[in-house]
Amino acid sequence: MQLTTHLQDGVDIITVDATRIDAAVAIQFKDRMREVLGTDKPRYVLDLHQVEFIDSSGLGAIVAGMKLLPKGRKLELAGLRPAVDKVFRMTRMDSIFAIHPSVEAAACI
Repeated sequence: MQLTTHLQDGVDIITVDATRIDAAVAIQFKDRMREVLGTDKPRYVLDLHQVEFIDSSGLGAIVAGMKLLPKGRKLELAGLRPAVDKVFRMTRMDSIFAIHPSVEAAACI
């Protein structure tokens, strides 16, 4: 699972460089998230614009990534495609995560 990170307007952006987050890559995803969430930034944005499919294992891996953060730090989501957005809304995870239409919109906050 390839994740790339960059700083944009003071926010750490974590881009998922894959079209799927599913059971086949969920463990790798969690391991990579553990590595990239090691900085002391108060806010991270997970850029999902390339992700076309997510299953329950992928959703669980993103939640696990959020739980790695110390209290007071946030993991937000951006760039969800319609199928991925639907999964977050159907599971009510949209009430847990701040969801932005794009990385640019998230970074402007």
